[in-house]
Amino acid sequence: MKLTRKSFTVVIVLCVSFFELSAQQTPAYLDTELPAERRAADLVQRMTLEEKASQLVNQARAVPRLGVPSYDWWSEALHGVASQGVTEFPEPIGLGATFDPTAIHRMATVIGIEGRVKNAMAVKSNGGHSNIFEGLDFWAPNINIFRDPRWGRGQETYGEDPFLTARMAVAFVTGMQGDDPKYYRAISTPKHYAVHSGPESTRHTSDVTVSKHDELDTYLPAFRAAVTEGKADSVMCAYNSINGQPACANEFLLQDQLRGKWAFKGYVVSDCGAVVDIFQNHKFLPSQAQSSAISLKRGMDNECVDFTFKVKDNRDYKPYADAVKQGYLKESEIDTALVRLFTARMKLGMFDPPQIVPYTRVDENELNSAANRELAHVLANESMVLLKNDGTLPLKGKKTIAVIGPLAEQTKVLLGNYNGTPTHTISVLEGMRKEFGADRVHYEAGTQFLSHTVEPVPGSSLTANGKPGVKLTFSKLDMSNVNNVTGTKSLAERTDLNVDAGAQPLPASVASIRPLSIHWDGEITATETGDYNLGLKANGFFRVKLDGKNVTSSYGGDPDEAKLGRVHLEAGKPAILHVEYTPPEKADPIAKLVWAKVDMRPRPEAIAAGQSADVIVAVLGISSELEGEEMQVSEPGFKGGDRTSIDLPRPEEDLLEALVATGKPVVLVLTNGSALAVNWAQGHVNAIVDAWYPGEEGGKAIAETISGKNNPSGRLPVTFYTGVDQLPSFDDYAMHGRTYRYFEGTPLYPFGFGLSYTTFSYSNLNLPVRPISAGQSASADVTVTNAGKVAGDEVAQLYLSFPQVKGAPLRALRGFQRVHLEAGQSQTLHFDLKPRDLSMVSEAGDPTIVEGKYVVIVGGGQPDTLAPTVKGSIQVIGSMKLPE
Repeated sequence: MKLTRKSFTVVIVLCVSFFELSAQQTPAYLDTELPAERRAADLVQRMTLEEKASQLVNQARAVPRLGVPSYDWWSEALHGVASQGVTEFPEPIGLGATFDPTAIHRMATVIGIEGRVKNAMAVKSNGGHSNIFEGLDFWAPNINIFRDPRWGRGQETYGEDPFLTARMAVAFVTGMQGDDPKYYRAISTPKHYAVHSGPESTRHTSDVTVSKHDELDTYLPAFRAAVTEGKADSVMCAYNSINGQPACANEFLLQDQLRGKWAFKGYVVSDCGAVVDIFQNHKFLPSQAQSSAISLKRGMDNECVDFTFKVKDNRDYKPYADAVKQGYLKESEIDTALVRLFTARMKLGMFDPPQIVPYTRVDENELNSAANRELAHVLANESMVLLKNDGTLPLKGKKTIAVIGPLAEQTKVLLGNYNGTPTHTISVLEGMRKEFGADRVHYEAGTQFLSHTVEPVPGSSLTANGKPGVKLTFSKLDMSNVNNVTGTKSLAERTDLNVDAGAQPLPASVASIRPLSIHWDGEITATETGDYNLGLKANGFFRVKLDGKNVTSSYGGDPDEAKLGRVHLEAGKPAILHVEYTPPEKADPIAKLVWAKVDMRPRPEAIAAGQSADVIVAVLGISSELEGEEMQVSEPGFKGGDRTSIDLPRPEEDLLEALVATGKPVVLVLTNGSALAVNWAQGHVNAIVDAWYPGEEGGKAIAETISGKNNPSGRLPVTFYTGVDQLPSFDDYAMHGRTYRYFEGTPLYPFGFGLSYTTFSYSNLNLPVRPISAGQSASADVTVTNAGKVAGDEVAQLYLSFPQVKGAPLRALRGFQRVHLEAGQSQTLHFDLKPRDLSMVSEAGDPTIVEGKYVVIVGGGQPDTLAPTVKGSIQVIGSMKLPE
């Protein structure tokens, strides 16, 4: 056929039309054969500026014309999916005590599977989209370094050591994300990047000054490993500033290290409100549009700014559109962020037929299954750390046991924070009764401290304008400011006799209003002068004020356990009461004002129970009600979620002393997410078991450890100091004098410490005989023997001491292995020391292998402690700088 100019033009037009039609029929972003990044780019280029901006916040909006469903990027899974009916493992500080990355990998796999199940259930019930806490992007693990025991969120971490944290991080990330070459099971988001570990009260405003040495030596290695080895597809940037720049707009962290040296290709999400902080609190730039723009330009891709209630307008993403219009941001820079975000969604299979995505084939029976509970049981057992034992443990024979302490019958304490809700959690008391027999176990609370024994504030104590009752005001919550819980204009008012949201139906005019704000106002009068614990049993958000001062508050209350604050009331003298409450979007309002007069003296009935028993098990310590994330706490020794003292709280110390005075053997079981300076207990009780916050199977694990069914094998992931006087200032991020690597004093218990019901010995340490050149690997072999009479797990730890150069730590963990040995059994363990394991960070901040003698110590703990060890050395010739 001969083509004329005219016919050639027709052919071209027809071809173009055909390809346009093909694109309409099967857009590239829906072509499952194309690479995920190419598909994402095709989708993004089809969007308007408004549509693009709407994808930059955690409540990413639907784009119906392109078939893009809405998606909330905010989901949590720190040690189990933050949802109902799931498996809850020990709090990460307890997981750190296991020194078992293999089990952490298995746990993260389970969490990813359960997350898939919950997401599928949510998408099905919501008609194709998921809401907050229903997604597949999980903001975990927390791999900040627990540099100071006063930090309330240290419980969420794997401890104070960068090497241990790195190994746990890689295990978690790879377990959660899976090993399919095309799809993710779920996406893991290591947080909070970086140099972030308190104080909670200043996290939105503080500017941390830190040396490059401390960054590369302490604060960044776990993140580097999670990205370069674990291939984490997401990272969360922190609230605080570092060396003058906010973490979510920090050139060194986001550009030089993360996307530069580490070649990170995934997306960065901000901590919730952190981009707002850049403008409002750090005052880094003069407007929100400029602050949002600089964060995006420097590598942040998704802003967590929306909370539990759906945003109905554009106020959350408007700063990005404004920044483009005002010239602070290029639309192409938004495109870069969106390609990263939609690449992640493509790799999660959100735009593909379910039958070709392997991880969509899940069974609802996986949720909190028997196998998953057993894994939680195994990890709880492995996390138990025996700190002292004079032979009292394990308990043998038909002894009667007095279990003392209100924490023994509670289950919430076992779940720590950032937790979901299992189908059943075994309390310490339940575990003890099952293990030893209910007839042999007698329980008494012993103290009011951390007891949830409260009663409703009676109507006779409440008045409004001199008349019985309290005034209720109902309004729609104003969400224009994430910290504003004040309602708009009043929609309804009434007077009730009590503060009890469930006592009467909501007024018809507000029954369907969400988010709903309910305020109670009046006066409260006590009949007796004294200190009171006052608070609310509620679901949803609440705040209680007395005479204009905050008493207590919660972002997500528990209707079964009161959140309390300490107040002083004079008999017959009214105090002005104000309660703010916002019920969950999909739940009936539950809020009841409760109180209890404070009396922290040890209870006589507990002392009597101890005197009558053969042995006393005292379950004492702290809980996530006292230590945690930026929260109000009125107990002495605690402030804003952090701790001002690391001592055992005084009421518990008094109770413990009274129990020891009975003359009966006392076993102290500690619940805690951070180090406790139990100095008096170490000198006076017979045995101490640190149980941390051990998860849904925690009560069973504690009981089995006391009986000997579980031989304790946990090792401390943090140093237990004798008191805060051994510590530098809390807000000083310099590592000098901190953690086992730089602390030169004598702690109460060292990092890596833990006793067993058997004994282990080490021998035959084999190291390279000839010198190695800088940059070469080395190996170490050692024989470990169970020299005792019962089977047990040993955690063999390899430490290096470096040549005497500036910047080198006193010693550093560079390898560990958990091994099970029967009585009398020996096993040879092999350790590989890679060039990075043999490196240290110079004073100038350069990762370096230096020339000289490296001392290698392998044993059941640190050198120069009670742990059995063997020692040798490696000679390195030459020096070498390593990539950052």
